[in-house]
Amino acid sequence: MQLLHRGDFGPAVAEIKAILTSQGLLPPPNGNLGDEKEQVFDGLVEHAVRAFQQQRGLITDGVVGSATYRALRDARWSLGDRPLAYQISQTITGDDVFALQERLLELGYDAGRPNKVFGAQTEHALKSFQRDYGLTADGVCGPETLRALRQLMPKVRGGRPVFLREQERVRTSGPKLRGKRIVLDPGHGGADRGAVVEDAAEADLAWDLARRLEGRMVATGMEAILVRGQDTCPPEADRAAFANDAGADLFLSLHTDTNPSPAAQGIASYHFGTGNGTTSTVGEALAGYIQREVVAKTGMVDCGAHPKTWEVLRLTRMPAVHIEVGYLTNPGDRRRLMDPTFRDILAERILVAVKRLYLLGENDQPTGTFTFDDLLRHELAKID
Repeated sequence: MQLLHRGDFGPAVAEIKAILTSQGLLPPPNGNLGDEKEQVFDGLVEHAVRAFQQQRGLITDGVVGSATYRALRDARWSLGDRPLAYQISQTITGDDVFALQERLLELGYDAGRPNKVFGAQTEHALKSFQRDYGLTADGVCGPETLRALRQLMPKVRGGRPVFLREQERVRTSGPKLRGKRIVLDPGHGGADRGAVVEDAAEADLAWDLARRLEGRMVATGMEAILVRGQDTCPPEADRAAFANDAGADLFLSLHTDTNPSPAAQGIASYHFGTGNGTTSTVGEALAGYIQREVVAKTGMVDCGAHPKTWEVLRLTRMPAVHIEVGYLTNPGDRRRLMDPTFRDILAERILVAVKRLYLLGENDQPTGTFTFDDLLRHELAKID
């Protein structure tokens, strides 16, 4: 869709303002939404968009792009506004689906990650609830089912069961990397070069880093799969679907960043999280390990690990981390990223972070001291 930002005018702006008003982020209009003054994207609208983006775990830039627009449209719906059901031809998405998924999870039914998408797993959980409650198990959340959902007390307190299951899968899979399946997602690709500064292109650097990481993972006995070829650029939703279909244990998305200020520098990692308590705890842990390992070995600025609702994080069913390995707009970061030896170090530290995730603190070493050779020896060692 066309980007909308301060200074734009038209019906699309009026639609955005109406949604922001319904969310309590803008005051009610003085006149009709069709009035010209209600179709202007001014500073007040930009501030409201930024607040909305911050609430939803989106990039807070005050610009309405495709991700923000989808989130705004999803925000129009509250649970009970419409019947909800699994539709293969036209998938239902929205805040009402998210609320339904959260409610089912609280009642002990595995609806999967609450991702605002009414898919097959949500339908299965809803049918199970309907059968247990003596309702017609048709997988449709209508008035009768909604009343039953609101009458029952939650069975699960003190944690999000879907993310507790993530933790349990990591624990039971054991400390060895052999046999674990990782999907690597080099950002952008094909005609989409991503960020380009002088002779440095994000798509090329992400591809090279992914290939270096792939080689090291294969050496440990892992199965590493790249989500794209060098000359292709699948949409984010397709990348997430690819990882889901592959049955991946982890998903790693590799990127570089830019900023209007050349002073911006460092590494940042992102995991799924809405900012209101719904967070992938395994994704958060892995993002933290990546930050600590890379910073300890390279001295890069630690920009931290943060929750986001980007599609590759929200739509993947396994723990997922999006990594920004430096700023191409920063001369120092760009110089280091263009060095193949430095990219080797990045690949090694990311792999070590994955190993730490599965070690669960057992037989571990101080941050920054675990080498690739140590990792290989650990993989070959027998477990009593």
